[in-house]
Amino acid sequence: MTKKKLFILVSAVLFINQAGAYEKDVKDECNRSQEQYIFSWALSNACDDKPRGGTSKGVEVKYDEKAHDGWLKLHQQGLTKFQKDRAAILAMAGPYRVDFNFLETVGFSENYKRDKPYHSWGTEYVYVVVDEPEFISLQHIMVMYFKTDEGGISEPMVMKHWRQDWTYQDDTMWRYQGNNSWKKQSIDEDKRKGSWSQAVFQVDDSPRYESIGKWQHNSSFSTWISDTTQRPLPRREYSVRDDYHVLEGFNRHTINRFGWVQEEENWKKTLNEDGTLKAYQSKEEGVGRYRRIVDTDFQPGIDYMEKAGLFWADVRTVWNELLNNNETLAINKKVDNVSLFMPLFGYAQEVMDGDKYDSEKGLAKAREIINKHLRD
Repeated sequence: MTKKKLFILVSAVLFINQAGAYEKDVKDECNRSQEQYIFSWALSNACDDKPRGGTSKGVEVKYDEKAHDGWLKLHQQGLTKFQKDRAAILAMAGPYRVDFNFLETVGFSENYKRDKPYHSWGTEYVYVVVDEPEFISLQHIMVMYFKTDEGGISEPMVMKHWRQDWTYQDDTMWRYQGNNSWKKQSIDEDKRKGSWSQAVFQVDDSPRYESIGKWQHNSSFSTWISDTTQRPLPRREYSVRDDYHVLEGFNRHTINRFGWVQEEENWKKTLNEDGTLKAYQSKEEGVGRYRRIVDTDFQPGIDYMEKAGLFWADVRTVWNELLNNNETLAINKKVDNVSLFMPLFGYAQEVMDGDKYDSEKGLAKAREIINKHLRD
């Protein structure tokens, strides 16, 4: 591996963990840290309760003060319920500043000590990669510009982020079982009527979690609430925590005139070896605010989608084959101490650096990398 590619992969890892910045300088006095909290009540005056999260300093952004096109289309006259559902999902596409905020609110275990709150932010564009009548796929691409120590602005850092697939009246879902394994389950006919499933995928396009719910619409907002589902620990947790195994919770997506908000309510729980519940450790609340912005140059993300996106389409093909042809799926987090996303990101960068993309070669490479990380 060349030094350039190694730098790209290491940078990607750091970017996943540290994208964004605090609103205040991280060196501020601790008594100002409570300004960081998304929640209104003060939990403690201790300095070590300052939120963890992004440490880089992102550049200022300009918010779009007008109602965005997705909101306007959602509120056109004469739309059916199904058309409003589709419009609400498509309204999540576009340019955003995203704030990620999580806070433990209740502890259940003996000698429980609350974890630090988490806060970071980034700028990303949500692209529509598939738009079919009953299926919509949205790909999140982060494009971040950072303040340098010399007072300038860095070159853009581009990273493929998570993906969300929406399916109308889905008949099956992949349920997370713990230990990086999933199982396909049928959805009852009465439950799937009029509903949309949301399948969420990791940065390497492997499955993360899937849930089902129904959209509700009124003149002020549109909202979708999922059922309760298990999910793997996110990177913000498993990079620093090893005292629990899964998150169990639900989330709500709410579309408004300035963007959208994702709210989560999660229980952190440990499992027995057979996957059954052992104990709950704590409960957390989470809010991700997607506020539309203007005058941020997302062209590097567009370039990435147009070129490396061809390879990622082949990666999705391999995953879809596995999901369609199996009832269970298990993945090794690392092979030879290398995480699955790293060789995929590395090959995507080779595609960016190369000339014409060879889909046959890319598909074979994706299949080789993914199969190496599958577990019986």
